[in-house]
Amino acid sequence: MNIVVLGAGAWGTALAISAVRATDMHRRVSLWARDAQQAADLQQHRENRRYLSGVVIPETVLIATGPLGSGSPLLVGADLVIVATPMAGLRAMLTLLAGLRVPVAWLCKGFEAPTAPVGGLLGHEVCAQVAPDLRAGVLSGPSFALEVAHGQPTALVAASEHAEVRDVLVAAFHSPTLRVYANDDIVGVEVGGAVKNVLAIATGLCDGLGLGMNARAALITRGLAEMTRLGLALGAKAETFMGLSGLGDLVLTATGDLSRNRKVGQLLAQGMNLQQAVDSLGHVAEGVYSARTVAQRARSLGVDMPITDAVVALLDGDLQPAQAVALLMGRDPKDELL
Repeated sequence: MNIVVLGAGAWGTALAISAVRATDMHRRVSLWARDAQQAADLQQHRENRRYLSGVVIPETVLIATGPLGSGSPLLVGADLVIVATPMAGLRAMLTLLAGLRVPVAWLCKGFEAPTAPVGGLLGHEVCAQVAPDLRAGVLSGPSFALEVAHGQPTALVAASEHAEVRDVLVAAFHSPTLRVYANDDIVGVEVGGAVKNVLAIATGLCDGLGLGMNARAALITRGLAEMTRLGLALGAKAETFMGLSGLGDLVLTATGDLSRNRKVGQLLAQGMNLQQAVDSLGHVAEGVYSARTVAQRARSLGVDMPITDAVVALLDGDLQPAQAVALLMGRDPKDELL
């Protein structure tokens, strides 16, 4: 199997490393970097010193760079192409790959920014616009890149409406340390992956303010209800949100110390402004860029998402951390329904 990973950030690098560990079939794994200087550094040091410091990239991972397109030499003979760009880069990458005849899957989680040509879309909606003939899907679920790169046990979800895409993702990445489940509900899987980042900011705020475990549990549980409401309005299946890409990814991102989105909430609670918090990370925190779009799509569908709305107000500077908490706790009593 010939696997090509496009994007040499933390997650792309980790997945390329993980792919060469699977021993059930012969495979060729290539890791493409947009920047030629980064590619040269990866090749020389066999380490992603910027995004995944301290993890060795095996010699069996081929480092590549250069122009891309459906006829690119790198992609000729590929059996699977993985897009490992941030959400902001997905549209441009899928446009380049529009003529490709092999399965394509992306790793990014979030909604496209409203400033994009047609903003506020999930990955599968972007694909339907720019590359409708692609056999495409998403690989998602509760996963920190560093733990995957170190071979720590992880479970992911391969989601697509195409059985071929689901099957090839399972074949490519299922291994003794990485379990991959198939799911045909790409809408639910993508909503879970996008909304959990926003909710993790709220949970980080809760932790940063020292509000306790009770408050954290309440935020996660009610956040899951928000996520499910939006997903159902977009056509997802309710059961998806009780799985790895819903509850699983939410728990990980909202509680894990490696979560960048949770860290943003903690830094805001400490008194940093949004720009200071983002600059201190050195990596993308997708929840910062997705929060407003999540809220906008929810409003357009008549879906109530109070935690998301509070996060947006916090990020926009309209609320201070303590005010955001008071706003949520001051809501009128209601039955515990989705």
